[in-house]
Amino acid sequence: YAPWCPACRQLEPTWESFAKDSERLGIAVGKVDVTQEPGLSGRFFVTTLPTIYHANDGVFRRYRGSRTLEDLQGYILERKWEAVEPVAGWKSPSSIMMHGMAGLFHFSGWIR
Repeated sequence: YAPWCPACRQLEPTWESFAKDSERLGIAVGKVDVTQEPGLSGRFFVTTLPTIYHANDGVFRRYRGSRTLEDLQGYILERKWEAVEPVAGWKSPSSIMMHGMAGLFHFSGWIR
């Protein structure tokens, strides 16, 4: 997310409710300010905001579903993430390619 992003601010109350429910869901929920962490946004190749990822056992999936609390909870409880294609290996945040992308994002932030 970014603090200046209207869509991010609109999602924030729902995301906070989802985070409060994380223990019951058996997950950890977090958020990253891309203005403070340009390398991480590069590693995940964030091009639109807000961007939501699901990570499980080192496998990353981009969440593209509805942004309601019920749908976010259902994605976890009903294991809908299993039907979502994982991020391709070369685009995985842990790949060498995306490590390089993180460096580029850091460098571009430094230049600005």
